[in-house]
Amino acid sequence: MGQFILIPIIFFGLIILISSLFIVKQQTAAVIERFGRYQSIRQSGLQLKIPLVDRIAGKLSLKIQQLDVIIETKTLDDVFVRLKVSVQYRVIKNKVYDAFYQLDYPHDQITSYVFDVVRAEVPKMRLDDVFVKKDDIALAVKAELNDAMLEYGYDIIKTLVTDIDPDAQVKAAMNRINAADREKTAAQFEGDAQRILIVEKAKAEAESKRLQGQGIADQRREIARGLEESVEVLNRVGINSQEASALIVVTQHYDTLQSLGEETNSNLILLPNSPQAGSQMLNEMVASFTASNQIGEAMKNAKKKKEE
Repeated sequence: MGQFILIPIIFFGLIILISSLFIVKQQTAAVIERFGRYQSIRQSGLQLKIPLVDRIAGKLSLKIQQLDVIIETKTLDDVFVRLKVSVQYRVIKNKVYDAFYQLDYPHDQITSYVFDVVRAEVPKMRLDDVFVKKDDIALAVKAELNDAMLEYGYDIIKTLVTDIDPDAQVKAAMNRINAADREKTAAQFEGDAQRILIVEKAKAEAESKRLQGQGIADQRREIARGLEESVEVLNRVGINSQEASALIVVTQHYDTLQSLGEETNSNLILLPNSPQAGSQMLNEMVASFTASNQIGEAMKNAKKKKEE
């Protein structure tokens, strides 16, 4: 009979023992209340509580957490912009009591402070300055949150402005401005390149003409030296300088005619170049045309007489 009574007692005792033991995970703190009143904070590991008297009121994570807050506000140059602010925070280990009992919704509290700071700082800046000074905005948010949340048991690790998104029309206008500026720069570079090409081309032409003139001068110098040598050779055989010069000119004239005759496709016509020769050629042409007309008239008259 005694054994049957002992078994339920042992079973009940095991239930009581099991219900008095609980485990708290790493980087977690458990808040213990006794009859609805705060009793203690238990850290990670196997813990013991009084069954039916103590209860676990809640658990708080001691890990670093992140809250993303999206705010829409206006800049100094009246541009509406959306900012995404990421707040990294954690519960201070020795202030779990304050974090658990003073704030029901810490996310809402942090969000309110972020809205307040961002909407106070961004309207002082132009849109371009918002992109440049986003770290200043993040530091201002962190300083404000640290002062406000420290007494509630929360430590603000870092705040980051992770996204800046202006209105779509503003972004399109900024892209057009950027594109126009780049096109202007490209046009300036192209103009500089064209100017350099023109200058270099002019320098090359000037150098070419200088070398060409030097070549012609050298050619004429050599021709003069050759003529001088030819006259000296002719003088040695008893021909005076005047006769030698005339002989050289006649020889060059016939050499030129010979070279022109060798060219089958040449269209060159040699005409006298002195005024007297031109006048004489004109008279000869007129006389030739007159004689040709007279011969034509005579042939016509003879043909008529023959027909009669």
